Amino acid sequence: MESAKGVEKKFVVRNKLGLHARPAALFVRTANRFQSDITVQKGKHKVNGKSIMGIMMLAAGPGSSITVRIVGPDAQRAMAEIEKLMDHNIGE
Repeated sequence: MESAKGVEKKFVVRNKLGLHARPAALFVRTANRFQSDITVQKGKHKVNGKSIMGIMMLAAGPGSSITVRIVGPDAQRAMAEIEKLMDHNIGE
């Protein structure tokens, strides 16, 4: 989904251990390469996608559904990189 406010996409966490420390760090490292604001939501919990503690607090285990929302000047490129990361099971 794309709008003037940004882009948003739902993902299913497919790696076998979920968003534990290493994948969370990789996600945050990728997110921090971009200027745009990145939020990640699981259920009612919404966190800063550039914060390792925030990502880990989501406790997104295998099969969890998360929504990534990106707003800013490089939102499209950021979403493309995050999508690539999620499609490759966050490096695992």
